[in-house]
Amino acid sequence: MKLHELRPNDGATHYKKRVGRGSSSGLGKTSGRGQKGQNSRSGGGTRLGFEGGQTPLFKRLPKKGFTNPFRKEFAVVNLSDLNRYEENTEVTPELLLEDKVIRKELDGVKILGRGKLEVKLTVKAHKFSASAKEAIEAAGGTIEVI
Repeated sequence: MKLHELRPNDGATHYKKRVGRGSSSGLGKTSGRGQKGQNSRSGGGTRLGFEGGQTPLFKRLPKKGFTNPFRKEFAVVNLSDLNRYEENTEVTPELLLEDKVIRKELDGVKILGRGKLEVKLTVKAHKFSASAKEAIEAAGGTIEVI
């Protein structure tokens, strides 16, 4: 096989439809659009999901989803973030804000158990995960729910 003998596989390429090139081309005069009507005109046709003016299916179905207006969002702190403090430090949300461990207090601070705690601390927060509680107490620290 030589470079000039390369051809695409059969069916891989298609000839472009050349409309409006005379009656003998098979796509002359009305260019395959039939006679008159909405779809024969340029820019004609309807949008996706149009049902002839009847209320379309997507409007007849109920809306999905729900947003709980009473949802509480907590600022999350992992155990590995608490290793920056020295032994017997009292870690409070105010201290975490001051040290930029959290950006905002939101509806409270929640301590999660990701990472390893190597320091004995007194941690005051609004919520604790079960693994965080265990890890803090295993390191000799105490927890206090605000």
